[in-house]
Amino acid sequence: MNKINMKIIKLVIIAVIFAAAPSLKAQQNWNLQQCIDYALENNIQVKQQQINADYYANEFKQAKNNRLPSLSSSLSNSFSYGRSLQSDGTYDNFNSNATQLGLNASIPLWRGFQIGNSVQRANFSMQARLQDLQKAKDDLKLNIAAAYLEILLDDELIQVARDQMAVTTQQVERTKQLVDAGSLAKGSLLEIEAQLANEELNLVQAENSQQLAYLNLYQMLELSATESFKVEKPLLPVVSANNSLINSMEVFRNAVNFRPEVKSAEFDLQASQKSVSIAKGQFYPSLSLGGSYSNWYNNKYALDFNDQIKNNESYGFGLSMNIPIFSKLQVRTDVNNAKLEVLTKELDVQAVKNNLRKEIEQAYTNAVAALKKYMASNKAVESMQEAFRYTEEKFNVGMVTSVEYNQAKNNLTKAQSDLAQAKYDYIFRTKILDFYNGIPISL
Repeated sequence: MNKINMKIIKLVIIAVIFAAAPSLKAQQNWNLQQCIDYALENNIQVKQQQINADYYANEFKQAKNNRLPSLSSSLSNSFSYGRSLQSDGTYDNFNSNATQLGLNASIPLWRGFQIGNSVQRANFSMQARLQDLQKAKDDLKLNIAAAYLEILLDDELIQVARDQMAVTTQQVERTKQLVDAGSLAKGSLLEIEAQLANEELNLVQAENSQQLAYLNLYQMLELSATESFKVEKPLLPVVSANNSLINSMEVFRNAVNFRPEVKSAEFDLQASQKSVSIAKGQFYPSLSLGGSYSNWYNNKYALDFNDQIKNNESYGFGLSMNIPIFSKLQVRTDVNNAKLEVLTKELDVQAVKNNLRKEIEQAYTNAVAALKKYMASNKAVESMQEAFRYTEEKFNVGMVTSVEYNQAKNNLTKAQSDLAQAKYDYIFRTKILDFYNGIPISL
């Protein structure tokens, strides 16, 4: 058994293992939107970003709740032995049990605008984390679309391989007849059969590549391979110059206004600006209104419970002001550090915008190159088809060798594969540009 046949057997075994891994139940067909929806519900990274956003939402709620009054109570019970104070103000030797209750309330009236600024800072931080969540979802959508298109590309490559095998199979039969008739040497038949074996190998490799592409998609969805599905083949857009290809800077000017990574950086900048205001608020006095109530009861006093409660109660309220005078320059340091944080966040915003511009310029360049490659590949396929047809005709009448025939066929196969790859590459690149333009990903 030759080496080619051994490779074919091994690859067939691998393909059978991959094919047997999914459950035997009827497989469903999922379109791109179904894949995206499932991923958004189940992807671990998206869930982690959601938890982070929920955490900052709680922080925002708490910042608003800091405006509310605070109320606390205390309850104590004590035992006294020996000489103790009596209800008439004298002392005597006796053992007693005293219970005391207290209530304290306080409400902030003025904190140098710190409470209001803290609420706004918490809101900006929460909005930034929500934009981080959206960015995680956007990245996942793009990755799902890339994996989906990879499966569709492999589907076309599999079909190209099958079509080529069908042609070669027919040629094997025709060559057998010519060899049997003595019109061709047996070597021509062996070369054509070797070509068929090589094409069978290419088909198995293409099928294995698609199985791995499916596995990649399943893993993005956090979906077990035992619960597999097949992707639906949509009606793909006609390859032509996209509106997004007109001007990459126009795409950037549009994207910078709504892309979540930019908004997240801008919200973080606004939060840092509020931190400066909060730090400056420490220079101002603080004012609060407070009140208290207390009462107690002693089991050894001559008065009964109701009289003790009436006589022992005390309550009051008042204003409390705290005026900062000197804090070892800590407040000034806090303000300066907060200002430095603002400068850092300003640079972060600019860095995010610069990175977005570079990504769009790269996507634009890739899309233009993909379109050019597609157009060139399309011409190459037309040329190779005509060349192969001419070579096949000459081979059938013995005017060219099987080596020349196989070479022409291989050239056609490569051109067809290049065309399929260029088509899907262009579709994906334009989808990226559309995405930066605010157009949802769809097929």
